[in-house]
Amino acid sequence: MTIFIQSLDYNLLDLIVDGPNLPTVTLENGDVVSKPRNLYDDNDRKRVQINAKAKHIIICALNSNDFNRISSCVSTKEMWDRLEVTYEGTNQVKEAKISMLVHEYKMFTMNENEDIKSMFSRFTNIINALQALDKTYSNKDILGSLMTHELSMQKKDDDEEKEEKKKKIVALKSSQIEDSEDDDDDDDEIAFITRKF
Repeated sequence: MTIFIQSLDYNLLDLIVDGPNLPTVTLENGDVVSKPRNLYDDNDRKRVQINAKAKHIIICALNSNDFNRISSCVSTKEMWDRLEVTYEGTNQVKEAKISMLVHEYKMFTMNENEDIKSMFSRFTNIINALQALDKTYSNKDILGSLMTHELSMQKKDDDEEKEEKKKKIVALKSSQIEDSEDDDDDDDEIAFITRKF
């Protein structure tokens, strides 16, 4: 959503995240209150219009469920904060999500019967989710992780190949022993038959 907002007006995101700068007046007792509309000057109207524009953009980008969540909010900052908590959670929830995703990233392996395209898509989803939570990895780290995974997969394949060769050698030795035993039995039978003649 941030890209959408920035594409329409780059300064709007600052207004949304930092809060609106709505016109205010200070009363005689020192309290600061919203300035009455009838006292607005041109600068005040511009500030109110920018806030209204930001509200409109947020509201138009939401589905009906999200609209119901924020419809009672007065300022764009309040809307943004409520949406942020809804979709990203509180700081504790964010940290838990980051921790879980970092664990998935570090323990990433290719699943059995998974093709490269699916594996890469799964890996990209983890990286994108981490970036959305402001946890980024450099290309060097990502490439290192993939290369480590590739080496471990290659080692696993090599180990399986060696194990398969061992099984074939054992099977060959076993069949040779059985053949030689069969030859001995044949020799005994021939000797027995010749004795009878």
